[in-house]
Amino acid sequence: MNISILSLFPEMFEGVLHTSILKKAQENEAVSFTVTDFREYSENKHHKVDDYPYGGGAGMVLKPEPLFNAVAAVTEGAKKPPRVILMCPQGERFTQAKAEELALEENLVFICGHYEGYDERIREHLVTDELSLGDFVLTGGEIASMAIVDSVVRLLPGVLGNHASSVEDSFSTGLLEHPHYTRPATYDGHAVPSVLLSGNHGEIEKWRMEQSLKRTLERRPDMLDELTLSPEQKKIIERLKSKR
Repeated sequence: MNISILSLFPEMFEGVLHTSILKKAQENEAVSFTVTDFREYSENKHHKVDDYPYGGGAGMVLKPEPLFNAVAAVTEGAKKPPRVILMCPQGERFTQAKAEELALEENLVFICGHYEGYDERIREHLVTDELSLGDFVLTGGEIASMAIVDSVVRLLPGVLGNHASSVEDSFSTGLLEHPHYTRPATYDGHAVPSVLLSGNHGEIEKWRMEQSLKRTLERRPDMLDELTLSPEQKKIIERLKSKR
């Protein structure tokens, strides 16, 4: 996968893209990154990328021409049209399902904006997706794009040591992930659930499913409304509700 990031502050990505899983993903040639300062593509001699909004109002608006030029440059020669993603509080809320969808693409372009907003022609004629991390506003799109890049890249084949790690993540199954324990079996008087020490893999899977349902019911009951539950899962939910 090729990921291009257009930002006015490319130095913000130095540490993030060159450590941990993202660094390993590049070393394994699962992904390549290009971070570009889109000021370079302004046709203004002062490399100005914003201007006052027509009709008046507070703040500055990003001009269309630097971003259209930058996207054309970073996608030149691409065999398939890229997904061009605008980081925006007005966008679709980012989810694990969206991460899985984007992980199937060959080329992604992230636009990180600043100021009051974007010229509407960028939305209408350049981008394919508008994404938001949630109902809050950040200073710019850089931090949001970092989070989404990390979420997508870890799903690429060969990036995580164990393929099941991403498959069993919270949200990938439609449920929150079950609790985890490791050695020692008892710490400060607190013991690991005995079923996990039993060696009975069937019972362990049953326990994990029940714990996932319990955690989802307690913390994110809204997720259960969107999930098609099996008869056994429905029985577990009813039992958990009766205990509450």
